[in-house]
Amino acid sequence: MKNTGSDIKFIKGVGKKRAELLNKLGVFSSDDLFYFFPRTYENWSHPLTVAEAPFDMPCCIKAKVITPIKENYIRKNMVIYKFIAEDKDGGTLYVSVFNNRYITKTVQEGKEYLFYGKADGNMLEKSISSPIIKPVGYEKIRPIYPSCEGLTSAAIEKIIGDALKGKDFLDFLPSSIKNEYKLCDLATAINLIHFPRNDKDVQFARRRLAFDELFIMQLGLKYTKERRSQTSGAIIENDTTDEFVSTLPFSLTGAQNRVIKECVKDMASGRQMNRLVQGDVGSGKTAVAASLIYHTVKHCGQAAMLAPTEILAEQHFKTFTSFFNGLNIKVALLTGATTKAEKSKIKEALSKGDIDLVVGTHALIEPDIAFKELELVVTDEQHRFGVEQKTKLSGKGYNPHMLYMSATPIPRSLALILYGDLDLSIIDEMPKGRQKIDTFSVDSSYRSRIYSFIKKNINEGHQAYIVCPMIDENDSNLVAVKEYYNELKNGEFSSYNVGLLHGKMKSKEKDAVMKDFASGKIQLLLSTTVIEVGIDVPNATVMVIENAERFGLSQLHQLRGRIGRGSDKSTCILVSSNKGEIPERLSVLTKTGDGMKIADEDLKLRGPGDFLGKRQHGLPNMKIADISSDIELIKSAGNAASEILKIDGKIEFEEHIGIRKRVAKFLRSVCNYGYN
Repeated sequence: MKNTGSDIKFIKGVGKKRAELLNKLGVFSSDDLFYFFPRTYENWSHPLTVAEAPFDMPCCIKAKVITPIKENYIRKNMVIYKFIAEDKDGGTLYVSVFNNRYITKTVQEGKEYLFYGKADGNMLEKSISSPIIKPVGYEKIRPIYPSCEGLTSAAIEKIIGDALKGKDFLDFLPSSIKNEYKLCDLATAINLIHFPRNDKDVQFARRRLAFDELFIMQLGLKYTKERRSQTSGAIIENDTTDEFVSTLPFSLTGAQNRVIKECVKDMASGRQMNRLVQGDVGSGKTAVAASLIYHTVKHCGQAAMLAPTEILAEQHFKTFTSFFNGLNIKVALLTGATTKAEKSKIKEALSKGDIDLVVGTHALIEPDIAFKELELVVTDEQHRFGVEQKTKLSGKGYNPHMLYMSATPIPRSLALILYGDLDLSIIDEMPKGRQKIDTFSVDSSYRSRIYSFIKKNINEGHQAYIVCPMIDENDSNLVAVKEYYNELKNGEFSSYNVGLLHGKMKSKEKDAVMKDFASGKIQLLLSTTVIEVGIDVPNATVMVIENAERFGLSQLHQLRGRIGRGSDKSTCILVSSNKGEIPERLSVLTKTGDGMKIADEDLKLRGPGDFLGKRQHGLPNMKIADISSDIELIKSAGNAASEILKIDGKIEFEEHIGIRKRVAKFLRSVCNYGYN
């Protein structure tokens, strides 16, 4: 999305051709240019001696050239230039430069230079291959920018340097916030992030800019949440959930009861509920949703449940039909597979109010679907749907209450960012009788024993999954599901019914395979991670995950949640690629089944990439803030955002105009949110 500010082609040193290249990098205006941050830095500010230089880490070494440069012709079009340099302490540096015929003119024997690169060797002697070489006096920290063919980092550095000369930045943060949280002014931050004098400058500038990013994001989400909370919704009083709970053949956990009460309170407030219910696979989110659907229907309202796949929609339809059996609640299923005649009947019944609950997929958001009195919308695996899809469904009622469900464990620090516009309820207790899944981490030398274990379970009447990271073979060493399927079907498991499931299959093919697995027709299912959100197969007791080290801990935890859903003991086996090599981090899964603990560890180990990845929540990628390491800054920025809303709920005071503009831009970027 194009930014405000002067067009980039009018900036000194840019022009039309370079503007097109900068556009490819997401830079369209001067504002974009100033916020086009370095991806890393080359630190030339403190040159090291040969002895001080670390191994296999970029560094700057200061040394004098003490030998002539020798040319070595290896083969056609390959020349290596070699010479020796010595530092002030007598340390020796052997320098090799490939195919640079100008080196003999730019580097002279007897002169001192700065060499930047990765060194190898020992304390007294080191070698460095193809270093960047600069004359003494160049000592500084050099920014390195994302670049593209035709536009180098050095060229971008010069463009930004010229653009910053004489540039005045209007600081949008009030002095009170800068003083309270010890932040520098915006002009200082922008200048130092691009051209720092030392490492402290980088951290000083980064803290202010990361705070800005987190502050505007949280302020925008808090503003949205506050605005939604002022949206009137159906007032559903006289709590009837106990009536429903009394009909269940099992007792709810304390966590389930707590979450139901939180939702019922929302629904009685006169304001639209917007609540995310988060809980591990098997924690009982569906029973919570059923309680609230019952509560809604008893108020003479209708409910809709949106599921990401047809097979999951069918599962929910069967579950709710069972839950509401004998309770005079009419349930319907609407998916892409619904026949035209049946769809016509469902449409008419929905519009008349004869259907109390409709469960479906994207078919629910089609324009010709209308409700008489839609008061509750439940979205399962809500991260699978975009903002626009959820908005379309909620638009079929008058501000219906919104309940989002997710089995993806997300640390609270990350939830502050991802779901700052929603109220959050966590089901942190598993129902009684839920089986603990024994989890083991092994290397590939155990594969024959694993096969025997799978056969033992299948022979006892159970089923098993083998999950692979790839669909087709490539140059990597990752296990490809297609080849593995053919190998096992025609070899080790030739006497068993083996199925194949992956993301490139058509929806009908995938549904057919899952139905065959659910019915017991398929005994061993080889799959990619498409089963991460799947149907319940209580008879599946074994899951083997190949190349387990290539998955995030949270994803591994969610995958193993596909087993352990029945009364029989279940086992998950994490297989590392190479013999004798088992990553330490996999031990987390062998020790705990707590999704939140696993998510916290995952965030520490891998950062927020997997959580923010290709989600459809709509939040833009952060340019400089890091959720995994900026926990305190997240809290500070959140507190500052709350302070602003407390004194200026509509963000309209004159001193907050700059903040208002940035919040408006943020809201437009996440969901074309109207801001007035």
